[in-house]
Amino acid sequence: MSEAKQPVFSMTGFARIAGRVSETLGLSLSLKSVNHRFLDLHMRLPQGSEGIEMELRRVLKEKLRRGHIEVTLNLERSQKAEAGYDHALVAAYVEAFRAAAAEHRLTAEPDLNSVFRLPGVLMAESRNSEEELKGLEEAVLRETNALVAALETMRAQEGSGLANELRAGMERLRSLVDEAALLREKVQQAYFDRLSQRMKTMLDGGFDQERILQEAALIAERSDVEEEVTRLRTHIDHFTGLLDQGGEVGKKLDFLLQEMNREANTLLSKTSGVAGNGTRITEAGLGMKSEIEKAREQVQNLE
Repeated sequence: MSEAKQPVFSMTGFARIAGRVSETLGLSLSLKSVNHRFLDLHMRLPQGSEGIEMELRRVLKEKLRRGHIEVTLNLERSQKAEAGYDHALVAAYVEAFRAAAAEHRLTAEPDLNSVFRLPGVLMAESRNSEEELKGLEEAVLRETNALVAALETMRAQEGSGLANELRAGMERLRSLVDEAALLREKVQQAYFDRLSQRMKTMLDGGFDQERILQEAALIAERSDVEEEVTRLRTHIDHFTGLLDQGGEVGKKLDFLLQEMNREANTLLSKTSGVAGNGTRITEAGLGMKSEIEKAREQVQNLE
């Protein structure tokens, strides 16, 4: 079996990077991916990160094709950050306090603890916000390519495991189809004999025996599973060929499995009620449906 020209990607994966924007500001950015019919991006970013979100969406849409992607950006401010304050605002508060005390002839001094609790005095969280936001955007976009590459590496590893499981399932399915093919002629003869006997009994010799046999043979031929066996083998070959080809194959594989399920259902309907080897083909057909259903569950997670 030839190696895949491209990886087969699972839609399940996780990647995370951590870095620093400045001495006082760090960041962590993560991508979490699960299966979805389309590309579905969900952003969890700090307030004021609209510009970063637009760029992230653009980059991720270029590099990812399917999956529910959760993007999370967390900021970590160093405890060493200086607690800056608005000097002019504090001076104004103190001056106003003393003016009010003098006006009312009170002997009191302002309490700095109270002053620092007043709105707009402490500036540790907003200091250099525009400069930091610009640096944050540059840092996030600089690391995004590496982050996506890490996510794709994990999704390729998951996809390789799924592809191996699917190949093993197709081999089991092929064995069941081969078993049905070996039993086909004996089942067809049994069906023909049963029909002939029933028609003879009902007509009781009132019609030409040769004509009865011809009609029975025609009905038996319509109940032959050769066509279903051939189509199933073709679908299995196509399925494994797509796995070898790699790339974005999830939807194509799901379609093929729907076609395989349809053929297995037809095979079961044709062999229903036929004793002997017909029962064995029915068992094989049920086994086919089980393998197909397992494969469909796995394929839902492929890109």
